Amino acid sequence: MRASQLFVVLDQEFNGAQTGHHTPVMIWGPPGIGKSQLVSQVAEKHHRTLIDIRLSQMEPSDLRGIPFKDGDKVEWAIPSMLPDAEKHGSEGILFLDEITSAPPSVSAAAYQLILDRRLGDYKIPDGWAIFAAGNRQGDRGVTYSMPAPLANRFSHYEIDINLDDWVAWAYQTGIDERIIAFLRFRPDLLFDFDPAHNPVAFPSPRTWEFVHRALKKFIDHPELFVGALQSCVGPAAGIELNAFISNLDQMPDLDAIINGEDVPTPTEIDLQYAVASALVGRAIRARGTDEADRTYTNILKYASSFRQKEMGVMLVSDMHRAIGEDLFAVEEFANWADAIADIMLYG
Repeated sequence: MRASQLFVVLDQEFNGAQTGHHTPVMIWGPPGIGKSQLVSQVAEKHHRTLIDIRLSQMEPSDLRGIPFKDGDKVEWAIPSMLPDAEKHGSEGILFLDEITSAPPSVSAAAYQLILDRRLGDYKIPDGWAIFAAGNRQGDRGVTYSMPAPLANRFSHYEIDINLDDWVAWAYQTGIDERIIAFLRFRPDLLFDFDPAHNPVAFPSPRTWEFVHRALKKFIDHPELFVGALQSCVGPAAGIELNAFISNLDQMPDLDAIINGEDVPTPTEIDLQYAVASALVGRAIRARGTDEADRTYTNILKYASSFRQKEMGVMLVSDMHRAIGEDLFAVEEFANWADAIADIMLYG
């Protein structure tokens, strides 16, 4: 399932916790594709507390609590990390991350917590949703087979890697447009992990975010730059990205395009991806300003100039995902739509 679709599932399940229709959700997927981040986004949307418990680092007593004598009886001290309505709020998300990396003794302690929403005398507040995530056994991580009793306590979703979803997130987050352009040019490198070789550094949505940080830190240190890229996404992808960035000095004048001047489109396919990504970035920065209509208009005119109409469609599709319905209010949009009427535009 695409990340954008899974976000809707998690959002609905969060709402379901408020109405008594919540089912705990288990998210499956390889390392580095954004499972944890997706859960965080749901919590941020609702401005609610997210309690992230890494079960791989737990002992059974960390969940069950520690026994202590109270008169003639033994009571259990409830772990402070578990949701508490007074401390954390009446609504929130309990996220059991790395659940497939937890030893069986810890998984067993989680059974009652997940299905019955309680451990002994402790009870999870009614407004709290329960989500979990873990790697698959074929991903070469430290994983245990999920016991059937535990698996039967979840609804299960496997997250798929989708470039359009990642690009939409990248623009929203402010990821460097050169990285977005490169991955549009080399989409197979968004995630490239071979469990058989068990690489240390490899391309993934998580490590491309690392690359974004590396660009900010090392772009002015040429003696370190390639090594910094390779340290994030591996030797091959790092070299390719460096070559791509080195070629960007041949890009057309973006200011001239925004000003409506007649600027020819590049013939090189990598430069076409680069200019398209850069123009989406310009559209985002213009949103809400007095220059927005003019910027959108001239970008749409330029999108019509690509020899390959699909490149212009990609540019406008990304711009639509980034700035929303404002794009449809621009008069030039109708002209652009007529010009590419023979091509399906996916939103």
